[in-house]
Amino acid sequence: MRSRVLRFAALAVAGTLVLSGCADRGGSEASSDNYPDKDLTLVVHAGAGGGSDLTARTLAKELEADLGRSIVVENRTGGGGRVGLTYLKNRPADGYSIGFIPVEVAMLGHQGADIKPEQYTILGQVMNAPATLSVPANSPYQTLDQLIAAAKENPDTITVSNSGAGAIWEAATLALGEAAGATFKPVPYDGGAPAVAAGVSGEVQAVMAGVSESASAANNNQLRILAVLAPERVASLPEAPTAKEQGIDVVIGGWGLMGAPAGLPDDVKQRLADAVQKAASSETFKDVMTKAGNTPLATSPDEATQFTQAEFDRFGEIYG
Repeated sequence: MRSRVLRFAALAVAGTLVLSGCADRGGSEASSDNYPDKDLTLVVHAGAGGGSDLTARTLAKELEADLGRSIVVENRTGGGGRVGLTYLKNRPADGYSIGFIPVEVAMLGHQGADIKPEQYTILGQVMNAPATLSVPANSPYQTLDQLIAAAKENPDTITVSNSGAGAIWEAATLALGEAAGATFKPVPYDGGAPAVAAGVSGEVQAVMAGVSESASAANNNQLRILAVLAPERVASLPEAPTAKEQGIDVVIGGWGLMGAPAGLPDDVKQRLADAVQKAASSETFKDVMTKAGNTPLATSPDEATQFTQAEFDRFGEIYG
């Protein structure tokens, strides 16, 4: 399994659920002639304050201006994205429930969850995000080499928080360990923000999270970033070295889409896709993403759908 996760790391750049929202999927008679005529809900799979939440809320503000309606952001956390993604796919396909869809949409179906890309209407890819490995500011580990040495000496004891079991940052932890010949102990939380908070408080010995989730704590001297798992250093953390610079050849990151339940009427899909592309192309969104260390994107629904299916197929090989 870990060797296959490492294969992913080298390539990638860029339970029962209690559902309160399994509403009837019918009634999708919305038309762009009068759409939208009420407020929208934007579902986020992770907790408030994390990278996915930042992306979604920034886009929501831009979308509100275009669509002329309020957008309420709902954080439905748990299961490494399972809860939020399952809730979104079961909402009515009427254009009033949209969501931020993370890389886990291509992963969880290969881990036993009933989650597949075709269960969603993909509106466009909006960002990529590299992983970071950090330690608390008062940690005795000053460098990546020191942390890896401790993990080699005491396998499965160096705790590393992540955004959820089976999610991308857990995969990143396993990939780093595989590349370094060490074994870490992943500790799942419900999103990047609580994973970072666990590191700041010293509840764990290290944190694996996206740049946008760890940068603020690092800039406030609450975390020390030992490595960015990207091809090169990121603008928001110019002093943070990459793992490759330190002799560990691992590059891994997450990505995010905007989407809705499958079966969205074509005219409503087009209206939303146009709004998403406009929002993701805005200077405000690009500025927020770039400062957070992410790469802003604004792809078409067709491009994003093809990309997501290709990622799903690739993860099938990794987890198969």
